[in-house]
Amino acid sequence: MTTRNRNNSRKRQTRETQPPALIAYHVVERGEKKFWTRIGAAWDHEDAKGLTVQLDLVPANGGRIVLREPAGDEDTAAAQTQ
Repeated sequence: MTTRNRNNSRKRQTRETQPPALIAYHVVERGEKKFWTRIGAAWDHEDAKGLTVQLDLVPANGGRIVLREPAGDEDTAAAQTQ
């Protein structure tokens, strides 16, 4: 394994073992209702100057992406409105 591959592997392991700093939600408003769908997460950079965002789904029909701090119960966070 090359040095570069070892470094990339180490970075991936660090991110995967750290809890995300923020959870990404796609929010769609229909009338007075808001529908929240978890679509990914974000991790702080080691130098605290940015975030790495990993999206498992990219919304194609409008709406907005909201980043929120993880809650003890993610259903509670999804029920909150902006």
